[in-house]
Amino acid sequence: MGRSTSEPPQLGDNARRSEPTDLADHRPWLRAVVYARLGSWDGVDDVLQEVALAAVQHNPPKGTRFKPWLRRVAIRQALLYRRRTGRQRRRDEAVAQLLTETDGNGRLLSPDPLEWLLQQEQSYLVQKALEQLPAVDAEILLLKYGEDWSYDQIAEHLGTTAPAVQARLHRARMRLRRVLTGLSRASLGKGNE
Repeated sequence: MGRSTSEPPQLGDNARRSEPTDLADHRPWLRAVVYARLGSWDGVDDVLQEVALAAVQHNPPKGTRFKPWLRRVAIRQALLYRRRTGRQRRRDEAVAQLLTETDGNGRLLSPDPLEWLLQQEQSYLVQKALEQLPAVDAEILLLKYGEDWSYDQIAEHLGTTAPAVQARLHRARMRLRRVLTGLSRASLGKGNE
């Protein structure tokens, strides 16, 4: 982002007349101020554009010396830039770590996009199937597989015995399987139309 061919912005009459208010006159020392805050030349030009915009939008208060005011604007814009790029870098690092995490066998833990899509579709079908089951069946399935409750915990919750819960759970799984089969066939039929 080099120097533009148009005239650099001029500030209003609020700046002191003894100091030049043409931002191009201040560019060399502003670059040094911004570089000192960023620690590298990457982003210096981006920050200087933000400084120019801020300087044009917000003239210094009346009686304020222009150079110190402009320096404060440059420091603020450099810090805002560092904050933005730091957030972006942390997000990028988190995504990179997520995409490269492996299990003990060297397989990636994060699914590929097709795997993720299939998991989402399967989750949707299971949710729709649970909505079609009797409430007691859905409750038992959710407690057992969603909350990881034991047969004894479910029996206590329902006021029955563990063997009765096992039998009810078996029947609920069979009903769920039938409903899921119907939903899968229906969704495949829609895709072929």
